[in-house]
Amino acid sequence: MIRISNKKIIVATLLVVVLAGNSDVLLAQKKTARKKPPVYYTVKTGHVLRVRLNSDLGSEKARVGDVFTTTLVDPVYSSGGVLVAPEGSSVSGQVTAVQRAAKKGKPATLDVQFTSITLPNGIQRHLNGSLTDLSESGGKSDNEGTVTANKTSHRKVKFIGGGAAGGAVIGAIAGGGKGLAIGAGVGAITGAVAGRLKKGSEVKVKSGTEFGVILNQSIALTKYAAR
Repeated sequence: MIRISNKKIIVATLLVVVLAGNSDVLLAQKKTARKKPPVYYTVKTGHVLRVRLNSDLGSEKARVGDVFTTTLVDPVYSSGGVLVAPEGSSVSGQVTAVQRAAKKGKPATLDVQFTSITLPNGIQRHLNGSLTDLSESGGKSDNEGTVTANKTSHRKVKFIGGGAAGGAVIGAIAGGGKGLAIGAGVGAITGAVAGRLKKGSEVKVKSGTEFGVILNQSIALTKYAAR
């Protein structure tokens, strides 16, 4: 009788352990099922981010592959009006080509590309963006401050040595195209680049300069939430 009782106790104990384990598994499965997948919101191709350069950038010292950072000046909203990137987010760029100033009045040029955005909560996303200007002719704003480039605006421009302040302009110099002079945080339209550039000017873009980053591809981000 004693042996039988001991066997029953052991079996009962094992049964309790198994049931307890199963209940923990079921509870974990329920918690997992309750956790909803994140909802992503789209920022469309052609959207322009207004950014501010964090450190000086110039053709004399810059090398292909150099990485630089900018700070987002205006918040970014999805096409549905959801905040996805607040002011103060970091947008990283990379130098893709450098042409030093040459004789016969040829100014220096500096090509850049923008590769990622890092939000204040630590979330980072890849992006494909190019330099653009912030002139009224280069884009239009909606009631939420969203800037979208016009179809006729330059999709890919560069920094060009010169400008009214002797620093740099944004534009395409080929064929005497027009450019946009840029200063510390503000842009001013110049005339034809070829007629106003100083001879052999190097590109000098000062820290604090504001310009646009146009998205070449749409990006998907969740609704921003601070951590």
